[in-house]
Amino acid sequence: MDLSIIIVNWHSTDFLRVCLDSVYKMTEGVDFEIIVVDNDSRDGCEAMLRSEFPSVRFIGATRNLGFAQANNVGYLASRGETLLFLNPDTELIENAVGRMLGWMKMDSSVAALGPCLLNKDGSVQLSCVQAFPTLINQFLDSDLLRSWFPRWRLWGTWPLMNPNKTSAVAEVDAVSGACFLVRREIFEAVGRFTEEYFMYSDDIDLSYKIRRAGYSIVCLTDCLVIHYGGGSSELRDSTFAAVQRRKAMAQFFRRTRGPVWSALYRAMIGLAAMARLTFACGALLFVHAEREREGLHGVLERWLGVGMWASGVRSIVGNSKKTEEKYV
Repeated sequence: MDLSIIIVNWHSTDFLRVCLDSVYKMTEGVDFEIIVVDNDSRDGCEAMLRSEFPSVRFIGATRNLGFAQANNVGYLASRGETLLFLNPDTELIENAVGRMLGWMKMDSSVAALGPCLLNKDGSVQLSCVQAFPTLINQFLDSDLLRSWFPRWRLWGTWPLMNPNKTSAVAEVDAVSGACFLVRREIFEAVGRFTEEYFMYSDDIDLSYKIRRAGYSIVCLTDCLVIHYGGGSSELRDSTFAAVQRRKAMAQFFRRTRGPVWSALYRAMIGLAAMARLTFACGALLFVHAEREREGLHGVLERWLGVGMWASGVRSIVGNSKKTEEKYV
């Protein structure tokens, strides 16, 4: 079998229906199977699949396993020579999977690849490619700096920013787990997804292991997939999500650089939180429009939560496994 498509569902049945419909319509000339792992969402996913997509294999977990572990469960049930880890809130455009698979078959040096992800409005989703995290790019990372200096190699998004590119293929550090194609033997050789991550940074970690093992990862910038983004999370822009992203990044630094780097990252995030809180508080003195003030209050809430996590105050961040399992 050419391909196993593995999708982890968490309260995303409506998105999943659109995703599966696009897979069957837009995957031409590929011998594939689809495996859906449901993280105990109890949202009618199994009944919908049985009724509308009976060929899809359903695996129901008895608890929320998180993204990494659930994908590994799907892998263990798969048979394809190549694996596609696909978010349920994605929609394929044209023959995206066939094109990605065709490129991988053509170039044996490529171990993994991803497409150019689009937002719902058709704009490019810059998170589809990333540079590996460093203390510098994590400290400087902000929407403002990214808008001022979008082509900085610091962010790793430069392949998406060159309108005059002569090639639609760019070697990158990491591609998004929303649509991640990888050779089965490489996925097995590097140890699969690291299950220490419950949510966030698992795709960065897998990309890092692949690159560290000496293999290449590419982005096909003219191969398009819509990623509606956050469809399976109630808290995409919440304090909880902001803290969990930093927590996962601290795990990544600890795993790849050791406990000292992880501690430095945490301290650096604490300083960044203080700077942003100071800026937001100052801005409130000069902003009077209700909408802008609400936005600043949201910034204050998120960075207060991040700052308290960085300083070791756990009660604010929902550090218990039970709280984590509520959202993915």
